[in-house]
Amino acid sequence: MNSLARVANTSRGCVTALSQQLSALQVRHQGTETPRAHGNLSDDDRIFTNLYGRHDWRLKGALSRGDWYKTKEILLKGADWILGEIKASGLRGRGGAGFPTGMKWSFMSKPPDGRPKYLVVNADEGEPGTCKDREIMRHDPHKLVEGCLVAGRAMGARAAYIYIRGEFYNEASNMQLAINEAYKEGLLGKNACGSGYDFDVYMHRGAGAYICGEETALIESLEGKQGKPRLKPPFPADVGVFGCPTTVANVETVAVAPTICRRGGTWFAGFGRPRNTGTKLFNISGHVNNPCTVEEEMSVPLKQLIEQHAGGVIGGWDNLLAVIPGGSSTPIIPLDVCSDVPMDFDGLLSAGTGLGTAAVIVMNKQTDLIKAIARLITFYKHESCGQCTPCREGTGWMDKVMWRFVEGNGRPEEIDMLWELTKQIEGHTICALGDGAAWPVQGLIRHFRPMIEERMQQHAAAQAERLAASQAAASQ
Repeated sequence: MNSLARVANTSRGCVTALSQQLSALQVRHQGTETPRAHGNLSDDDRIFTNLYGRHDWRLKGALSRGDWYKTKEILLKGADWILGEIKASGLRGRGGAGFPTGMKWSFMSKPPDGRPKYLVVNADEGEPGTCKDREIMRHDPHKLVEGCLVAGRAMGARAAYIYIRGEFYNEASNMQLAINEAYKEGLLGKNACGSGYDFDVYMHRGAGAYICGEETALIESLEGKQGKPRLKPPFPADVGVFGCPTTVANVETVAVAPTICRRGGTWFAGFGRPRNTGTKLFNISGHVNNPCTVEEEMSVPLKQLIEQHAGGVIGGWDNLLAVIPGGSSTPIIPLDVCSDVPMDFDGLLSAGTGLGTAAVIVMNKQTDLIKAIARLITFYKHESCGQCTPCREGTGWMDKVMWRFVEGNGRPEEIDMLWELTKQIEGHTICALGDGAAWPVQGLIRHFRPMIEERMQQHAAAQAERLAASQAAASQ
């Protein structure tokens, strides 16, 4: 019970000071509970206990850390019970979209029509700045293997396909070894864990295309076709891989499911703010003293996350220029926003950005911010599948304009033209790659327009100076 509730339950005979305190709190919070501080997750509450690879990642080590504990009992409780716990936990997709996981998995709960159901795990992880899933697969692979089994049971799936990024050689090797160990011990395959449930897990290595991180493009690639997004509907839950009902889920989302079932959905829901519950893996990179991946409570303040776990900004907090809070496709936020924004879906959305994959890219004042964003746009231009005209053409135009802006070669009115271009791309494509390409530019213009204009003025002044010098030389 929090302080406000304790005061509210105080009898009328309490001292006057307490009643005055209650009145002040009621006015301040207008009847709501006092918000508590988030962060400082204890080791006992961490789900990923071998995140840094300090312990044995094979089955023996996983069993010693509590993996595969009472998995049979979880499976025997049935799909409805598992879905109930996932819904109670408030878990939202950890791949970027943040869709309620329990609801998404329940879409597979339809009367059988003769087609098998499949779980597809999105381990492509091509988002620049994001490296959380690879840590799970490299150091805690049995978390994901067990998660596939539990999630598959919740959906009534016949098998799981783990679509892993082709460059992740070590991660793919560790995952395959973990899968082999699970089969050898009877944890997978026919009568998995002795539960009477048959379930298989397969590894599929991609070829390094960023677009295959989009769920329908991933399905196309898994089927042996070009990795290009499909139009929706039909949604994968109706027509997915091989024409069968399919759910595509992120590695972290699947990997936390067994722990939620063991410890209870209400335990997981006790972390973070409402609608933003649970623990989360955060990647912190860029201009920090200790780049790292860390598991922390949702809604932890961004400043606390950087200073407590990443050793602070190089040059101190006041040397911070901007942060990309959720992977390269989320808009940047400046120092004044970074100081108190909570790291969760709703908090970052209200700040004009997004949690995304929770890949925090820190840039201090030594960064050429315009050049950094231009480099991201070059990446999106390269990774566009070319299927949608706004994305195919628009990313190319943005790339050309942004590299001119890096030099300062432009006019202030072109900034508005670039903004309009991003709006013509955003929301007009089959998948979200176009949106992800537009948002970094929008964030730059929204918060750092004076920086762009100043560079244009410097470029114009330098040109005028060179012209004057050439004219003076010609007249002599």
